[in-house]
Amino acid sequence: MSAFLGFVRKEFRHILRDRRTLLILFGMPLAQLLLFGFVIRTEVNEVKLAVVDPAKDHVTREVLDALQASGYFRITEVLSSDDGIHPVLAAGRADQALVFAPNFAQRLAHDGVAPVQIVMDATDPNTARIMLAYTSSVVQDVQQGLLREVGMAPPGVRIVPAVRMRFNPTLESVYLFVPGLMAFILMLVSTLMTSITITREKEVGTMEVLLVSPLRPTQIVVGKVVPYMALSFVNVLTILATARFVFGVPVRGSVTLLLAESLLFIIAALALGVLISARTQSQQTAMMISLAGLLLPTLLLSGFIFPISSMPAPLQWLSHLVPAKWYLFIAKGIMLKDVGLAYLWKETLVLVAMTVAFTALSVRNLNVRLE
Repeated sequence: MSAFLGFVRKEFRHILRDRRTLLILFGMPLAQLLLFGFVIRTEVNEVKLAVVDPAKDHVTREVLDALQASGYFRITEVLSSDDGIHPVLAAGRADQALVFAPNFAQRLAHDGVAPVQIVMDATDPNTARIMLAYTSSVVQDVQQGLLREVGMAPPGVRIVPAVRMRFNPTLESVYLFVPGLMAFILMLVSTLMTSITITREKEVGTMEVLLVSPLRPTQIVVGKVVPYMALSFVNVLTILATARFVFGVPVRGSVTLLLAESLLFIIAALALGVLISARTQSQQTAMMISLAGLLLPTLLLSGFIFPISSMPAPLQWLSHLVPAKWYLFIAKGIMLKDVGLAYLWKETLVLVAMTVAFTALSVRNLNVRLE
C-alpha cells in the first residue's frame, strides 16, 4: 500500500512540474469556458438598418427613433429609393431594410392603414427570424402609442408590415450550414492534417533522411502539401455537388469564382498548417494547437453558427484574424447572393494577405528549424 501511495505522489509531482500538462488540465478548459460563455448568444445585439423614407414625417421618425432606442438597431444606410436595397444587402452593409410608403402619416390618419415593407437578409435564417421579431415588436409598440394619442388617428389605426426575405425566402437552415461546413472541413483537412504529417517526419526521424536526399527543403514541404491541396479541392467539389443535388442549395453566382476563392482559402490553411508544424516537434502538440487554437475559433468566431455582432467587442476584433470568417462571407455571397468580385474584393484581399503572411512565416520558421 505504501508503495502505491508513493507512486501516486510521484505522479502528482510529475504532473505539477509539467507546464504543458497543467496548461491542458487548467488553462485550456478555462479558456474554452470563457470563449463559449461570451460567444454563445441567441439574441442579436446590433442590426444594420437601411431606410427608404420618402415621407419623412413625424410617424416614420417615431418608428425609426423607437428602433434605435431599443438598442438592437443602427441605421447605416439612408436610401432614396428601394432600388438601392439589393446592393446594400448583398454587400453586407445592411442586414435589414425598411421601406415606408409615401405620405405615410397622412395615409395612417385618413385611411387608418399605412404599409411598411421589411426586407431582410435571410442568409442566416435564425438571425432573420430574431430581427423580424424585434422589428415587429417595435412597430406594434409605436402603433399602440399612436392609438393612445388624442386626435392622432382614428380608432383601429394599423401599421401593416409586409415582409420579404431575400436570398433565402423559405428560411432553409441548410443554406447557412453548407458554406459554414465548407470552411470548417477545409480548415480541418488542410491545417490539421498538414501540421501532423510534417511533425510525424520529425518524430520518426525520417526528416533527416529527406534532408540529405537530392530534394530541397522547399520541395519537401511542397511535396507534403500538394496531396492535401488536391484532396481539399476534391472535398469542395464533393460538398458543392452534394449540396446542390441532395439538399437543393443553389450556387447563384460564378462557380469558377467560388472554386478560385476556395483554392485561395485552402492555400492559406495549408500555409498555416506548415507554420504550426515548423513551430512544434510532436504530433500531439500540433494536433492540440490545431484543434484548440484553430478549429474552435473557426466554429465559433467565423459567424458560422453565432452572429459576430452579438459578441463582445474584443471577440469581434479577434474574429478578424480567423480566415474562415472571410471565406464564409465570400462563399455565402457567391452561393446565395449572386455577387461577384466587385462586392468581394476586400474579403479576397484579406485572404491573400493572410496567405502571404502565413507562407512567409512558414518558410522562415521552417528554414530556421531545418538549419
